[in-house]
Amino acid sequence: MRARIVLLPGDGVGPEVTRAAVEALRAVASIFHHEFALDEHPIGGAALNAGGPPLPPPTLEACLGADAVLLGAVGDPAFDREEPARRPERGLLDLRRALGVYANLRPARVWPGLEDAGPVKASALAGTDMLIVRELTGGLYYGEPRGYADEGASAFNTMRYSRGEIERVAEVAFAAARRRRRRVVSVDKANVLETSRLWRSVVTEVGARHPDVELQHLYVDACAMRIALAPASFDVVLTENLFGDILSDEAGAVCGSLGLLPSASIGDGTGLFEPVHGSAPDIAGADKANPIGALGSAAMLLGHGLKLEAEADALERAIEETLAAGSRTADLVERGAPALSCSAMTRAIVGRIRA
Repeated sequence: MRARIVLLPGDGVGPEVTRAAVEALRAVASIFHHEFALDEHPIGGAALNAGGPPLPPPTLEACLGADAVLLGAVGDPAFDREEPARRPERGLLDLRRALGVYANLRPARVWPGLEDAGPVKASALAGTDMLIVRELTGGLYYGEPRGYADEGASAFNTMRYSRGEIERVAEVAFAAARRRRRRVVSVDKANVLETSRLWRSVVTEVGARHPDVELQHLYVDACAMRIALAPASFDVVLTENLFGDILSDEAGAVCGSLGLLPSASIGDGTGLFEPVHGSAPDIAGADKANPIGALGSAAMLLGHGLKLEAEADALERAIEETLAAGSRTADLVERGAPALSCSAMTRAIVGRIRA
């Protein structure tokens, strides 16, 4: 296969983990005889520091013409006091909308050997393998009107969903459940929010079209507690943008570290693949980041973005075997214990791909 992959290293640890993903993609391309053209562009704080907007037009044009997009991380505290249009995160939100990637897939599983890495007892964590399907281009993050009022004394945002937005992401969740264990938990706050009442109604209608999949509704607070206490009870979790952002981070912490979590954002065109962990500016440039979230995102890029399932499996197996052999980055060990650097963990995993 010949494929064009746009790289958006971004901010903080983004460039480091993107380099790790590139090494893995090049190894896969070599072994399986593919040609991946890797084209790098700025986004977020990196684009702002270069004098452009957070999503420069050439970056957007390249992404729209790519077979897949791999993002490192977006976020730079130097821009925290800027107006919304000049914040790094604006670039990511605009890119998601431009690509039309309305469904974000965030798998959270316990890798063999990491049962004791998180705060949950190993007995409760055993068998945890959930997929969070988060609606990505609607809700509070995109709703209008938004802004400040009363000369800055108050602020407001709008949470808005349409029937069509809910229906299409629900179909993604039910389709995923049919390939897994055929259970969907839909998360909302229907006892308080009108958007959640619409959400629950539409998801129930979609569920009726998939009678072979069990559907359960949970309020978001109850779901958050259950993820902490009984994470293995979940298969597919379906929810809106804000709730999904929060719950998927919780799931990552439960499973050992946010650094382990990959994601795929999909729609009707080019997919966007990125680790969940964010830019982590406190360790940027120190070679301490966990590259597994980015490597897992590269595996999802291969499988979901390019339909190369054997190649995706090879990369995931290399990650699993490396962790099972005892290799750990700093986020997976007790403070002060020996740990591999980002680059050393990458070499260990890529070496297993080549082997």
